[in-house]
Amino acid sequence: MDLFGRFSEGSTRVGLFVDGPNVLRDEFDVDLDDLRAVAAEEGTVATARLYLDEHATPSLIQAGEARGYDVITTSGDVDVRLAVDGTAAVVDGTIDVLVVVSRDTDFKPVLERAAREGARTVAVAPGEYGRSDALQNTAHRSLTL
Repeated sequence: MDLFGRFSEGSTRVGLFVDGPNVLRDEFDVDLDDLRAVAAEEGTVATARLYLDEHATPSLIQAGEARGYDVITTSGDVDVRLAVDGTAAVVDGTIDVLVVVSRDTDFKPVLERAAREGARTVAVAPGEYGRSDALQNTAHRSLTL
């Protein structure tokens, strides 16, 4: 551990935060297992969360849980909940790398804050059509599925 309580590079803790309503759409054909594999390239996946709104189908919720995600269903704004949780995980030292899967520019401040806190940031877009240039340019690493 370093002075800030973070683990050495060999045990980098990764937080994977997936914006379900913006990513899990027919036009993108995103696989939850593929997202976990992308996050695992950065280190050990310590947290994998899939955020959904109240309109999510039971089969989607079950699919997320079956793939090891903590499924967070909210009646409010999914973006706000994901942003707060992702920022908190960085600030409280739970994760060393923040992976945000979204096409929403709203997450730019989250990536900026995470970087200021010393976390590595990764932005994953569901496809060329769904890529946010703001997220891509803000993150340390960006990928387009």
